[in-house]
Amino acid sequence: MDSAGWDERYAATDLVWSATPNRWVAEVTEDLPPGRVIDLAGGEGRNALWLAERGWQATLVDFSEVALGKARTLAEHRFGADDQRLSILTADLVNYRPPWQSFDLVLVIYLHLPAEQRRTVLRSAAAAVAPGGLLVVVAHDSANIGQGTGGPQDPAVVYTAAEAADDVADTGLIVQRAELVRRPVDTDEGARDALDALLLARRPELSQSHSEHAGH
Repeated sequence: MDSAGWDERYAATDLVWSATPNRWVAEVTEDLPPGRVIDLAGGEGRNALWLAERGWQATLVDFSEVALGKARTLAEHRFGADDQRLSILTADLVNYRPPWQSFDLVLVIYLHLPAEQRRTVLRSAAAAVAPGGLLVVVAHDSANIGQGTGGPQDPAVVYTAAEAADDVADTGLIVQRAELVRRPVDTDEGARDALDALLLARRPELSQSHSEHAGH
């Protein structure tokens, strides 16, 4: 779906997604010290706003002006019009390159693209992770089609955590988790498990010797 299609979807309802953060984002970041976070394809800002409330300096990127307009309204309501905790940028991630090694936390949550475009975006996301920082990728797993609930039904845009890990190979990140995880969902047919792909990958801290060498 292009930006116009997403604009139409976001305009059709108050909030397309929950106002609360994604459960995996909340779980993974709960004990992290606040720093700089960039939320790529962050839509209405559910994760960026939640992190900003917890002291993070957040950047929200999406190609839907309608979604980002909602995020601005929510930020003004929660923080006030002059608050600087959330920066908002309109960009298509296929062409956008976030600042190199500039963020302690990089989020790519439920971004579904054909494999070549996905690889481009995830490698750009990985490049944005600062030393000691964390990349978090969450997606509807390929197995969710037929075995789970919700999410895209096109096999060409869903993927596994292992595929996401392959996408960021040779970027300097160390994979900490790459697995299928189950997310309980209430449906009209009762409780079901959605099957998600979860990737956590961290860039190592700069060694003391490297830092000393760089300073000379």
